[in-house]
Amino acid sequence: MAHTAMSGTGTTAGDDPLQTAVWRLRSRACWADAAALLQAQTAQASLQRASLLVERCLYTEQGWEDAEDALRTAEAQAHSDEERGAAACERGQLAYAATLHGVRDRADEARAALGRAAALIPPGAQGRALLDFRRGLIAENLARSPQAAQAAYRRAHASASAYGDPLLLSFTWRHLAGLALRDGEVAEARHGFAESLRIREELGYLVGTAPALASLADTESEPEASRLRAEAGRLFRLLGGVPTWLARQLASVKPETGPDVD
Repeated sequence: MAHTAMSGTGTTAGDDPLQTAVWRLRSRACWADAAALLQAQTAQASLQRASLLVERCLYTEQGWEDAEDALRTAEAQAHSDEERGAAACERGQLAYAATLHGVRDRADEARAALGRAAALIPPGAQGRALLDFRRGLIAENLARSPQAAQAAYRRAHASASAYGDPLLLSFTWRHLAGLALRDGEVAEARHGFAESLRIREELGYLVGTAPALASLADTESEPEASRLRAEAGRLFRLLGGVPTWLARQLASVKPETGPDVD
């Protein structure tokens, strides 16, 4: 399964205390500390550790070797098709992040890994939602194909709704809204960004709240836009400048000039 925020993974009352602790650290940009709580003794634990450390790379542009090591462990421990597919999905995301941040061009590796994941994760399985979302990221930010990205995001959105995965829904709302904004559909974009922000605030996903505020600001008029950007800046500084790529947007660089990576 994908370790996005859903019931049973630390975001609701009554969840496993370990998962609650992991979620709290993850949501506050403490990915390494969250990963340290997990013992890589099972395929699921190894996959979750790898997912956390891959996410750290995307948000901080650091920790690449740690993510590679964790991913190799997860790949070695995966036995079922679904586990192997989930590991391939994380491999694709790490290669995507490295390409996007200019560490190394791994676009072909990203596409191949997500292709392996698609062959291993059955249609209709829960893991397909995250896979579709990540295929959308590649289509949007590497292939520059907004139509393909929109189709992938819509599939991911429908699956996340069906499986009750609120965090992934916050991502699909956000990226569908970003595409709408590029097409000049401001009201649609505002609605999508507002939904993404609402979900992230409800979940306590602090590291994702600043980007959501900044994106919503791009659809608002003054003085609301400035208020939202100021709040985004406060959270950005509180987390030590994470996510790193948000600095460009807070410096008033329009979203069309750079990828919206999360």
